[in-house]
Amino acid sequence: MAKSGTVSKIRHQGVVGPSDTRRALIDAATETLKAEGFAGASARAIAGRAGCNQGLVFYHFGSVVNLLLAALDAVSADRLEHYGTAVSGVDSPSELVEVAAAIFQEDLDAGYVSVLVAMIAGASSTPGLGPEVADRIAPWIQFAQQAVEVSLVDSWLSSAIPSQDVAVAVVALYLGLEMLTHLDGDRAPALALFEHANRFAALFASMTGPTTKDGSGETGPEEAR
Repeated sequence: MAKSGTVSKIRHQGVVGPSDTRRALIDAATETLKAEGFAGASARAIAGRAGCNQGLVFYHFGSVVNLLLAALDAVSADRLEHYGTAVSGVDSPSELVEVAAAIFQEDLDAGYVSVLVAMIAGASSTPGLGPEVADRIAPWIQFAQQAVEVSLVDSWLSSAIPSQDVAVAVVALYLGLEMLTHLDGDRAPALALFEHANRFAALFASMTGPTTKDGSGETGPEEAR
């Protein structure tokens, strides 16, 4: 079981001294979180995957918790870069939903989000881990907020609905769908939800137009009727 640790034992991001061993341990920690969850991410299990002595976990990271946070940092950086590329050409809610659905299936196949889900689960029993994980979720929310703002930039909804609130809901829904899908392995309900969202986005697009009745801009909800 991953060592509980305390707030004082958790190092913040930016630990120095990168090496091949550090990289191997981070990769092994990532795979262990995917396969065994937080409870199974012990120094012995991680070192076994990395092919090294478990003492190196503490030499390089100070604690198992620090190593797991480093693994979460690595996964988050990689996925956020990939997400950024995926949504770079998105300029409508429909396109955003399509990209999100594709990324969701990709993340399920590779188990990326399960690393974050495992760390969230571990935060309930590890003093000081909750705030650390929350800090690492913040960039995901910021990314979602930017994607929502771009997709709604020419819509009356951009001023009607706070983009940050939408972003929090999107991230919470994404993580919740990941958790539920892993419970029974059935992706159908989650994928159906994306299909419903896509139809709603298409309906939304059909209700809006390039100009209002007076020609000043996009159609609002009342004018679209």
